[in-house]
Amino acid sequence: MTDFYELLGVRRDASEEELKKAYRRRARDLHPDANPGNPQAEEQFKELSRAYEVLSDPAQRRRYDQFGPDGVQGAAGGGMGDAFGGGLGDIFEAFFGGSNPFGGQRGSGGPPRGQDLEQVADLRFEQAVFGGQVTVKLRTMVGCDPCSGTGAGSGTRPVTCVECGGSGQVRRVRQSVLGQMVSTAACARCGGTGQVIATPCAECRGDGRVITEREYQIDVPAGIEHGATLRLTGKGAVGPRGGSPGDLYVHVRVADHDRFLRDGLDLVTKLEISFAQAALGVTLPVATLDGDIEIEVPAGTQPGRVFVVRGRGVPQLQGRGRGDIRVLADVRTPTKMSSVEADLLKRFAEERGETIDPPDKGLLSRIKSAFT
Repeated sequence: MTDFYELLGVRRDASEEELKKAYRRRARDLHPDANPGNPQAEEQFKELSRAYEVLSDPAQRRRYDQFGPDGVQGAAGGGMGDAFGGGLGDIFEAFFGGSNPFGGQRGSGGPPRGQDLEQVADLRFEQAVFGGQVTVKLRTMVGCDPCSGTGAGSGTRPVTCVECGGSGQVRRVRQSVLGQMVSTAACARCGGTGQVIATPCAECRGDGRVITEREYQIDVPAGIEHGATLRLTGKGAVGPRGGSPGDLYVHVRVADHDRFLRDGLDLVTKLEISFAQAALGVTLPVATLDGDIEIEVPAGTQPGRVFVVRGRGVPQLQGRGRGDIRVLADVRTPTKMSSVEADLLKRFAEERGETIDPPDKGLLSRIKSAFT
């Protein structure tokens, strides 16, 4: 069996983030969507997912590092336990009743659980604020209809494994200096499922599942943020030969808005105000996600002044109340004026005793000023 670290292409001391990046990078290349009709790539994808499933779980990774593949398949071996005529699993079985004091319990027989899946859901800005439903499509493993998920061919059915008697585990008794040691391990004949398929189903080749497209309607809670993750229990891939399904993790990606920026529970927007309106005051309409409202702009408003509209922001996620809308005054200075408008402003400046530069009279004026 290939080493899990080698499958992912990481060092044995790789961090959780390094494992995740390596898995996603390799999964993109091996995913069934990228390799239609390629059973070898599909099998490699399964092995890669199994490796990440083990190494991303601290307890399973610790057992894998100590005991190798047997440590995460119901058996542990090697290491200092060999000095006593068996693996550390034998000692745990004898002194702790089969439980592993370093984490977890020995797995019982039966088909393994399916893989967890990840998908991205794109939301409009308003959907993230007010909630709603979004459709997610993905390719996943589902139970095979012709064999009803058993993996057995037409007219046949799985039979009880004669090696383990259907338990999926075999017990070994060894003599050591400490006395009789009893250990359990996954049955090699049936792979720990407790059943053997003599005639595999032609559709799923004995796996009990096939790849197909699935579509889910996901309820998005009001107030969800960009980058949040929703967990859908039991919506992942179905396990082989009747195994329970994994979970589906949906990562939320929220589109930008043309008028609003989100700051926690608050929404931030700008209100364009002319020079005269800012100086003299005005009442202006402001668009919100709930409809238009009016804001009174008092005389003498300065650029950047913030007007707060209470309770019109983002709802508290799974709570009560909403944030506010912060409206920033964006005072615009005119860039083009008629001669009448310019004359009025000049008179206004003179009335206030303000100094202004004379208007540019063209190239000749600039040349003259350079020599004076």
